[in-house]
Amino acid sequence: MFDPSRDQARAFFFETWRKYRAGEPLAGLETVALEVALLHPEYHRVLDDPDKYLRQEYFPEQGETNPFLHMSLHLALEEQLSIDQPPGIGAHFAQLAARRGERHAALHAALDCLAETVWRAQRDHAPPDAEAYLECLQRRARG
Repeated sequence: MFDPSRDQARAFFFETWRKYRAGEPLAGLETVALEVALLHPEYHRVLDDPDKYLRQEYFPEQGETNPFLHMSLHLALEEQLSIDQPPGIGAHFAQLAARRGERHAALHAALDCLAETVWRAQRDHAPPDAEAYLECLQRRARG
């Protein structure tokens, strides 16, 4: 799933959740997606209703959080941490986690940096700035 459409990415989460609820085995990235979903009980009702939420629009300017974007950022961050890419992210995240005292809180702080990095890359039509990303993590770890 390297460049899925919005609907494909959402279908992946729905199918992972369906398999989990049915007691079916999960494979590969599905196991990480399930861990992310389980960290967010506020999204379970969404995952339980694919017919309603597959094409749901979310408007941040109206205070809405897109659960699929949030969970996708979690997946991206977990992948980055698993391969230490960009180089050094693992060490920066470890410092952030030690500062926050709880892994999920540290993940959310890191997700803010990741989301900002992706947003800037899209805005500037440029590759993500790994150095700025790591600096953001470092700032969050300091305070």
